[in-house]
Amino acid sequence: MKPLNFRPKRHQVALATLLVAYAAGMTAQAQDKLTEDPWKVDIYYENDTRYRVKDNTGKAVGLSKFRNTLQIEADKRLSGGWDFRTILRGSFDGVYRLNSDQYGYKAGSKSASDVQLENTISKGAGIVTTVGFGRGIGKTTHNDSLGGGELGGVDGALTALGVPPHLRSTFIDSYGPNNPGTGLRVLGDRWHGRDGGVQFAVPVRPCDADPRGCVDFGGYGDKTRSELEFPEFNKNLDFIREAYVKNTFKLSDGTDLFLKIGRQQIVWGRTDLFRVLDVFNPVDYSRNNIYDELQDIRIPLWSAQAEWRLGGSETMQERNLQVVWSFDRFRANNLGQCGTPNAILDAGCFFRGMKNLWDNGGTVANFAHFNTGVANFLGAPPDMFLATNFGPGQIGIRNVHLPKWGQSGTVGVKYEGVTKGGLSYSLNAMTYRSQLPSLRAFNRAENMFIGVNPYPTTHLIAFDMHFPRINMIGGSMDFQWEAAGAAVRVEGALTSGEEFANTARPELYSKNKVFRSVIGIDRPTFIPAINPNRTTLFSAQLFYQHIFDHEVHQGPLGTYGMPDWKNNFIGTLLMKSWLSGDRISPQIITAYDFKAKAGVISPSVEWLQSDNIKWTFGANVKFKNGSMDRWKFNDCRDCNPYAPFTAYDEHTGAGPLGLSGLEPLGRFRAGPIGTAWKENELFVTLRYKF
Repeated sequence: MKPLNFRPKRHQVALATLLVAYAAGMTAQAQDKLTEDPWKVDIYYENDTRYRVKDNTGKAVGLSKFRNTLQIEADKRLSGGWDFRTILRGSFDGVYRLNSDQYGYKAGSKSASDVQLENTISKGAGIVTTVGFGRGIGKTTHNDSLGGGELGGVDGALTALGVPPHLRSTFIDSYGPNNPGTGLRVLGDRWHGRDGGVQFAVPVRPCDADPRGCVDFGGYGDKTRSELEFPEFNKNLDFIREAYVKNTFKLSDGTDLFLKIGRQQIVWGRTDLFRVLDVFNPVDYSRNNIYDELQDIRIPLWSAQAEWRLGGSETMQERNLQVVWSFDRFRANNLGQCGTPNAILDAGCFFRGMKNLWDNGGTVANFAHFNTGVANFLGAPPDMFLATNFGPGQIGIRNVHLPKWGQSGTVGVKYEGVTKGGLSYSLNAMTYRSQLPSLRAFNRAENMFIGVNPYPTTHLIAFDMHFPRINMIGGSMDFQWEAAGAAVRVEGALTSGEEFANTARPELYSKNKVFRSVIGIDRPTFIPAINPNRTTLFSAQLFYQHIFDHEVHQGPLGTYGMPDWKNNFIGTLLMKSWLSGDRISPQIITAYDFKAKAGVISPSVEWLQSDNIKWTFGANVKFKNGSMDRWKFNDCRDCNPYAPFTAYDEHTGAGPLGLSGLEPLGRFRAGPIGTAWKENELFVTLRYKF
């Protein structure tokens, strides 16, 4: 008889850990009679309905959310001083059926001609045309925008110019059945128009209807319609928001040891919207971009928390030393799957589109450049950027390297204290895997010369996705500013190991240290015109980010290097008041990205109809100042070495020269507010407590 080969799953290991901790507490009380404490249970139902107005295409999006959520919060006093707490949450979002033309099985193009990709026929004259998906230049066909006539064949031109056969395979004439022209949108069309950049078509239907470009990007990116409708019910058991036991043990020296083990959120920061120190748990931005409360969008992890509570001293009121450790599988920030209502930075669409390009090929707008000499050889207009067909395995994202379970652990240490004068502070250190992906280029020059690679494959702008390890040190401070009647919050963190896109490097990324900080001021203020008996809360925050060794160069045609801003500031302001015996609470939340020159205003009113029913009515309105040209950045058509058709060589024969567009790197300059500047919504939320 063969022995059983049993390998427990990670969540089973975590549950076993909980049971061991509970059993340890039970051992000391084995002879005592268990205390019968009742369960304390609260049940909530919430409906969140949102309507999105016109996006950049000029068409109304319609229903963008119809999410129904049931949440159960339960506490139980156990024996031996242990307490158990759990929060279970399940939701159903009907938008994928109710608005299927935008987000469901009917989303995207109905035919290849619905997807129009740009040609800049004459750069100097600014003549622009479009071609349908699959109708860019190929080996033997003329680009449709030039009338469909023959150029004598691009393949023939390459041969005449002495380009070896394995490089001539760059171009193809058409796509096979794996890449039809249906179910597609043009990358970024919701937030910007055609701009001379390198847009391409992106699949937008759920992955059971259209698997193109679907891959696990760290917990998202490969979801079927039912998985999008029921986001918590997945292999990661995300319906378990919390499930942990906790206890406090008295030590012989008079100090206390606090333990908390299980699935939980570990909160180190004190900020809203953006995070500085609060990076232990990844975040699910697919729920509502950056605009939901962090406690609702943090992704819980199976973790252990130990806190040595040292008590006071001659100069301190309190002192604590905390160690945290996640033993869960790796989870990335959920940036939203392409085809869902919320895809922060439009990154999910970029990733899915790039993966589809690698797997199935596709048409890339304005990619091939015909300089004057080549255009004359072909009998075509001078100085053209033409939509170009590529086959599989040439351009896009090849592999996604998710950290293995044993390589993904997060470990952190925090010392915090409260001085006799009331100053609260902390010193923090953590090592963790980046929750944002890095794209690393590969094989960029292996096919440049004859005989280097005998296989008919040319890698152009091709990447593998990685999640590098990051080390962080930082601290926080809270104090009362009595002269101003305000509370002040300060956080700062320095990280090393973060990776950023960088078109000045051959590998198209660089590692940089980053400093982030925030200062927040909270002040309750009497405004008699609003409420003579109740203060109005003003809460302001200013976030700052600095990238060390930032790299930007000026080329003949523009800047190239790192698209992220070297220094950036984002300010937020919350104004909230209470009326009618605190039954009505109007508020306004604003945020402004100073470098992107993009902002958001979100007014809302909460109405507590009864002790069990609360309504919220509001809007979310974004705006930008000035032209989107400030978001454009070198798009890497001039980064690859394959002249004369895929490298701009008018000036120097090699890139990068600064050829720019909004795609793909402009999203990092626009930021999460700028890329969503056309996602304006009206919403109503009902919350009922049973």
